[in-house]
Amino acid sequence: MTTPRPLAAVPTPPARRTRWTDAELMREEFPPVKWAVPGLFAEGVNLLAGAPKLGKSWMSLGLAASIANGEPALGSIEVERGPVLYCALEDTGRRLQRRRRQQIAAGGRPSPLLTLETSCPTMNAGGDEVLREWLEENPTARLVIIDTLQKIRGPVLPGASAYASDYAAGARFKEIADHYGVPFLLIHHVRKQEADDWQNMVSGTAGLTGAMDATLVLERARGQADGVLHVTGRDVEETDYAMTFDATAGAWTKLDGPAADHLVADTRADILRLLREHGPLKPARIAEALDTVPNTVRKTCARMADAGQLHKTPDGTYSAPGTSDNGDTPEVSRLSPLSLDGT
Repeated sequence: MTTPRPLAAVPTPPARRTRWTDAELMREEFPPVKWAVPGLFAEGVNLLAGAPKLGKSWMSLGLAASIANGEPALGSIEVERGPVLYCALEDTGRRLQRRRRQQIAAGGRPSPLLTLETSCPTMNAGGDEVLREWLEENPTARLVIIDTLQKIRGPVLPGASAYASDYAAGARFKEIADHYGVPFLLIHHVRKQEADDWQNMVSGTAGLTGAMDATLVLERARGQADGVLHVTGRDVEETDYAMTFDATAGAWTKLDGPAADHLVADTRADILRLLREHGPLKPARIAEALDTVPNTVRKTCARMADAGQLHKTPDGTYSAPGTSDNGDTPEVSRLSPLSLDGT
């Protein structure tokens, strides 16, 4: 068991300055970015999206316990110990207890610095005050987790566009996060339909992701990895991490090395076999048929086209050499993993 780090006092931040001359700005010495999990979650508002039942809540609870105990997050990332608020707004106390007991039985331990909350008003009905009150009581707070965003964001603004409402919802959390200098992690869902760009998978409009300091999407993968965590943001490097999930321990672990190294090795062969059987397809449909990560398929198809292993049409459709490139599709086998009519 990892020995926890001692608590470190967090100095009171100075009044936030918002205007400089160019010369003043160049002389300014800003404090380093405060990280909840270095390389993943920094101060500001972070959005983690994924499909239902994929394990987002297990990941959130594990991160909360790791930071509250000062133990490595996701099995390998060193963190600073400090208070964490985990608002599990879709859970009950009984369910949370069962999950924590499962994690503790696998080698974890309870933490007095982890606050677990199962009920909170929406942001426009007092939820923001609940969050501020906890932050005032915990000046050394390291992270606030909201699981899920939809349970606390509140109603759509009257007369506002969907974009404006989504942006305003994110901005309310950002105002609090920036004021206290504490990272927030908002758990959210992805769309049901596939998308070639993983950032377009987040449910809602671009106003929501636009208000975030970082966006993360957890996707299910094939092969040695149980998932791929895509990350992009203002203070984080855009990258993909291969993840594995231990159902017995209720714990996610980040795997070493590039995510592509942990995905199935014969992806190219699978793609070629599928396209020869079904004819031209776009990456999203290929990923659906192969039950793999769309972003990985898109990149693999592009590399295969560059290498002359696939043909690509201007609209982004791929076909295997020697098959039709004009959109004509041969009859689908009864044993096919994909029905092109969507059924």
